[in-house]
Amino acid sequence: MTVQKPILVTGSHRSGSTWVGKTIAASPSVGYIHEPFRPFSPRPMRVCEAWFDHWFTYISKQNETLCRREIAKTIAFSYDVIGEIKKIESPRDAAYLMRNFSRTIFYRFAQVRPIIKDPIAVFSAEWLAETFDMDVVVLIRHPAAFAGSLKRLHSTHPFADFLAQPLLMRDHLYPFESEIKQFAETEHDVIDQAILLWKLIHHMICKYQQNHPDWIFVRHEDLSRDPERGFGDIFKKLNLEFNGPVKARIRKYTNSANPSRAPEGKSAFKLNSRENIWNWKQKLTDAEIGRIRSRLDGVASVFYSDKDW
Repeated sequence: MTVQKPILVTGSHRSGSTWVGKTIAASPSVGYIHEPFRPFSPRPMRVCEAWFDHWFTYISKQNETLCRREIAKTIAFSYDVIGEIKKIESPRDAAYLMRNFSRTIFYRFAQVRPIIKDPIAVFSAEWLAETFDMDVVVLIRHPAAFAGSLKRLHSTHPFADFLAQPLLMRDHLYPFESEIKQFAETEHDVIDQAILLWKLIHHMICKYQQNHPDWIFVRHEDLSRDPERGFGDIFKKLNLEFNGPVKARIRKYTNSANPSRAPEGKSAFKLNSRENIWNWKQKLTDAEIGRIRSRLDGVASVFYSDKDW
């Protein structure tokens, strides 16, 4: 079976990748695949047979045998229904199996373009693009907004997962090895964790911008200010029809009648996108904002100017 040209939506988590991925997947010619790189996913929720032991697993030519066959099957909408049936342990497992199976069968016979939405694959984006000839959309979000989102969700990160990947450290994160070790050995508060995590991810995105000018790089803030124009540009670059139902979905999920912020500790997809841009000013203290800006100035200035603070 011939696979239509796949799409990858990645970038930092909390950057709107789900919003962007599902909006692109509103096109009837696109089939949505949710985060195959997510480690430790419960069995019935997995859409890919590959198993990843670390957050932000890095795949390159040197270790691609870990998942190349499985990723190829995933983007071809090949689902091992017999193997999954053998692993059913509850009615919930059976429901997930039927949902995944029916969806992949529909996508497969409709011959739609697969779209992988996965910020956890950000360090593997280059390998994915080259191996499977993917169009790539990379989301970028203001570091204070990123930190504010992690603070609201009380979300921390196991930095030892980076050190456990020698190829990733050797190829990309070696300038930050001592800092990563400190965070792996000693618990830091969520703001400091957000600062380092944003720096590592956007250091990688800077490399991508230099090496892959054909990729689509989108700032969350620009898309939020004018969603219809922003998505229209993305659809054009991806050679997808930007039709009435897609525009209606964008207006539904971004208009001014929606809440300006998500409930505490939860995610939300229907928001007033323009007001959401500056929510970090209420979530963070002045001291936290100053800490984020001073520690990230070198990388953040590549993406954001003084007026963005």
